[in-house]
Amino acid sequence: MKSLWLTLIFAATTLVAQQQQAVFDVIIEGGRVVDGTGSPWYVADIGIRGDRIEAVGSLRNAQAKQRIDARGLVVSPGFIDVHSHAARWLDENPMLESHVRQGVTSVIEGPDGGGPVPVSGPLNALAKQRPTINYGWYSGHNAIRTKVIGLVNRKATAEELEQMKALARQDMLDGGFGLATGLFYVPGNYAPTEEVIEIAKVVAPFGGMHISHMRDEAAKVLDAVKETIRIGEEGGLPTQVSHHKIIGKSNWGASTETLRLVAEARKRGVDVTIDQYPYTASSTGTAAMFPQWSLEGGAKSLRERLASPDGRAKIKAEIERRIEEDRGAGDPKNVQFARCEFDPALNGKTLADATKARGMAVTIPNAAEVAMDIQAKGGCSAIYHAISEKDVVQIMQAPWTMIASDGEAPVFGKAAPHPRGYGTFPRVLGRYVREQHVLTLEDAVRRMTGLPAARLKLTDRGLLRPGMKADVVAFNADTIIDKSEFTNTHQYSVGMSTMVVNGEVVMVQSKLTGARPGRALYGPGKR
Repeated sequence: MKSLWLTLIFAATTLVAQQQQAVFDVIIEGGRVVDGTGSPWYVADIGIRGDRIEAVGSLRNAQAKQRIDARGLVVSPGFIDVHSHAARWLDENPMLESHVRQGVTSVIEGPDGGGPVPVSGPLNALAKQRPTINYGWYSGHNAIRTKVIGLVNRKATAEELEQMKALARQDMLDGGFGLATGLFYVPGNYAPTEEVIEIAKVVAPFGGMHISHMRDEAAKVLDAVKETIRIGEEGGLPTQVSHHKIIGKSNWGASTETLRLVAEARKRGVDVTIDQYPYTASSTGTAAMFPQWSLEGGAKSLRERLASPDGRAKIKAEIERRIEEDRGAGDPKNVQFARCEFDPALNGKTLADATKARGMAVTIPNAAEVAMDIQAKGGCSAIYHAISEKDVVQIMQAPWTMIASDGEAPVFGKAAPHPRGYGTFPRVLGRYVREQHVLTLEDAVRRMTGLPAARLKLTDRGLLRPGMKADVVAFNADTIIDKSEFTNTHQYSVGMSTMVVNGEVVMVQSKLTGARPGRALYGPGKR
């Protein structure tokens, strides 16, 4: 026994000696290490060589090409955004400062069933785009269905289903992380659950997951959660309720039941989780106010239906209902335009503003008329203030909830996008950890790093461990906070001091270095 202890002590001493003699590219020294597991923080140095973490411990005598003082700061893995639209303006905005200042080092694109077909296209394009951070992609069910069937409200034929399965299979081989569905959106809304399950069965053997913008997040949210669980259970793969929220005042509080459904499913062995952004407003197109049947066939077909008195009346009735009970939370002022390509003057204004500007009384029927006119001209992206803070907190505290932005990487000063693109992760750390004590610091970091990495089967990221990829951030836990507001979107978050991506320093002392070392991330089925 004594000889064994001597051997272990000798080995440990030798390892320390090797580390001290090694020349590191970067040492981040003296920070409070929150390692991504949820374990309590501890003080240590992080030694980086090449694109990997080489050592975690005391490296005060080691040589390094660059030392970064992190005393007084929290050092953690870089944040992983499992539901992102950060590729939307990537050609125009490869520096992604909005994400760097949040601490986001990796994003997964193509959620809500969207994205390219095949995923190999944008993955291959990253080498030319050279983003600051890492990108991965899901295989989008809506995109696949559009390619095979179009915007048609019908079931797939057996042959069409096989074509969709083949496209999903190829996406997995090319490195997709799983199947993303947007069952609220056209044409995913036209697909029966059984279609999605059959495609999910193709994704499952490649280690992919299913992530869903559910069919409903308002009055039928319980049915939608059940469907999401069913897709995972019968499809044989992990399944995730994405950007989980409860929309509409009459539905507030339903998170108690949705979380119960998730807990019961997990208890019987279904691998179901949640992601969430920390805001009381959602964002999507103005088409979200329209019945899905009216969107079949695209914009031209919608305009034809609006030109028909009967069609227009039916569409208007549903828009009124959705303003009253759903996205509008009972008032047109709760619908705020984020980006209107056909009329940028509307950016930042509300549906109430637009109604009043036309000389009309601000009533729900009049607002519905304005909404139809706006959509007929091409529509806008919009922000919907219709979520309860109590539901936000309750969903956030569920142990299987991770943080994700559902946000784009805004071009600074352009349009009036949702603040989540600037502030999601610092908002959690500042508002919900430091100020409200909804989460502990260690648990919040776990939900941004280790948990999403495990979900995606990103086995070399998400934790601070020797051998892991060197995606590392350091931030001031006393000052980190979001600054972006719904009425003043374009404000960067503060408190993030250092970022390292794939071993390259992207930011130090809150100043960007200009480095753009982001890489393509590949799912476990990549061949």
